[in-house]
Amino acid sequence: MISPLRRYSILLCYFLFICFLFFLPGKAFPQTGNWMDAIQFDKWVHLGIFALLTYITCWTMNVKKFKFFVLICMIAAAYGLTVEFIQDHFIPNRSLDLGDWAADIAGSVAGTWCWSAWRGKK
Repeated sequence: MISPLRRYSILLCYFLFICFLFFLPGKAFPQTGNWMDAIQFDKWVHLGIFALLTYITCWTMNVKKFKFFVLICMIAAAYGLTVEFIQDHFIPNRSLDLGDWAADIAGSVAGTWCWSAWRGKK
């Protein structure tokens, strides 16, 4: 069994890691090729990052009630919009992309749904 302190430490480390990634300047990322643009690779990355963020959050807090799933999704969506705003106004060569925010929301819902489905099987 993993202690609550260790769970919160894992959540904090993941959160700090994604903050680092989100706030890198645009030139730190390689230019994508046509195939990556065609499959909207950036959106899939956002979806995965937020799915894992909300899953780890639910795991850390051992969420069981629907109202807490909704609250976690709302907080994650607010964080995603905040990231987009910061990128647009403060990070060189980055901009606000509502498509990224939509992927953040979809990932948040997917992560909480996966936790709920896994939790239901226990």
